[in-house]
Amino acid sequence: MNAAAALAAAPQVAHTAARTATRAVGRGARAVLSPSGVRGAALEAAWLTTHLATYPLGLLDPLGLLGPMGREHEHRPYGVGHRSPVQRGLLVGDVEAAGTPILLVHGMVDNRSIFTVLRRALRRRGFGHVHSINYSPLTGDVRAAARDLARHVEGLAADTGSEQVHVVGHSLGGLIARYYVQRLGGHHRVHTLVTLGTPHAGTLPAYLLPARLCRQLRPGSALMRELAEPAPDCTTRFEAYWSDLDQLIVPQRNARLVHADLDVVSHLVRGIGHTSLPVDSRVVHGICSTLAHLRREGGHGGAPEPRLAG
Repeated sequence: MNAAAALAAAPQVAHTAARTATRAVGRGARAVLSPSGVRGAALEAAWLTTHLATYPLGLLDPLGLLGPMGREHEHRPYGVGHRSPVQRGLLVGDVEAAGTPILLVHGMVDNRSIFTVLRRALRRRGFGHVHSINYSPLTGDVRAAARDLARHVEGLAADTGSEQVHVVGHSLGGLIARYYVQRLGGHHRVHTLVTLGTPHAGTLPAYLLPARLCRQLRPGSALMRELAEPAPDCTTRFEAYWSDLDQLIVPQRNARLVHADLDVVSHLVRGIGHTSLPVDSRVVHGICSTLAHLRREGGHGGAPEPRLAG
């Protein structure tokens, strides 16, 4: 499309975006005013307050447990006698699943502290290598961040001796990981990618700022069109969690992952907000259960969308 045509089409594009935003706001208002919505808003506020208090700790390493890439090292004796029954069950049932490294990637202007609850749950379940990274809050390009993530994944694979890893990405972190997997050959390394509140089809609030990163997060952007292109060789297993109360992904359904070539299941989680996704007990349990099984159970992308009731 040339400049003149783009200029002529701009009013229609703006009108369509405004109409979509109005419908999305209406649906969001109805969801928030429901009993589960009121509870979800209260939980979101409580968790956001807690997260703001722990945010500085995510930038520090007071106990010296983190390596140069922000990875946590576990020092435990060999054997299973010291472990809990749940941990022993995973190790005995599927030692490969228990040993597959898990990398946690936070969202925009955040840090690894968002995964405090999930990280502990994964360790309690028996996963031996749970790692997190901090990337720059000044990140302004999804593609560049995906290249950086590729280097982290390669370093993690080399350090652990594992051929494959799992990645869990919250918000922008999920989109960065998806670009790495889908467009940079990351499917050779990433067995499972779990995304939480990720704008797979863009989000309307991205129109509020003119920054390059926000332009990439707009529905129909060049980045979104690139990710919609065929990916017939992508072998990674995808799980996408989205919420009907997500205040940052508008419309909320844009956090689903819909792509004909990808092995993906999207999960609707009712009654929680954007920041609450990594701490919600249903989401945490779902992630632990998925990563405990290296093979997909019950079909794949064409299956009915699971709903996690509030």
